[in-house]
Amino acid sequence: MPLVALTGGIASGKSTIAARLAEHGAVVVDADAIVRDVQQPGSPVLADIAAEFGASMIRTDGTLDRAALGAKVFGNDDAVTRLNAIVHPAVRLESARRFAEAFAADPDAVVVYDVPLLVEARVDDPWQLIVVAHAPADVRARRLVELREMSETDAEARIASQVSDDARLAVADVVIDTAGTVEETLRQTDELWAALPEHIAARAAR
Repeated sequence: MPLVALTGGIASGKSTIAARLAEHGAVVVDADAIVRDVQQPGSPVLADIAAEFGASMIRTDGTLDRAALGAKVFGNDDAVTRLNAIVHPAVRLESARRFAEAFAADPDAVVVYDVPLLVEARVDDPWQLIVVAHAPADVRARRLVELREMSETDAEARIASQVSDDARLAVADVVIDTAGTVEETLRQTDELWAALPEHIAARAAR
């Protein structure tokens, strides 16, 4: 019952890798989706966000105003810390529930946790393998501009707000180089899947 963490910076191609692993049969648990789920209207997390950052964070239909919250916390380390203290424990509980559910359904399942903030929040969890999707910051910035229509300034700010590439690479058991073509990324992902038992054994032996 391997539990694999998959992380990478914004626009690193992590979602491409996760989708390919799902095609191979992995159960992919998406941390970003869990964040959205625990912030549903009426949730304790949403109530705590409103209490901490103001009722204006909640739209009239009861949903979280993500843009307003982002504007409130972006670039403010203290605000980010306060927000994480609300969100991370709920995400941790829900992710653990989903891992357990997957393994209960299939004890031999390969569960992949697609988690952007691994280094910041979850690096010490009992992963059997940590996979890092990596492309240089300038490549990722170009993707944000070309594919997500961000300004160069915004793209660079988003990348700068995340943990450094060096910090991610330092915790990696396997690095998938995503700077090239999608086909090259998929080929490396296929190789990872084929050699998964060997990679897990190598980590366990360290």
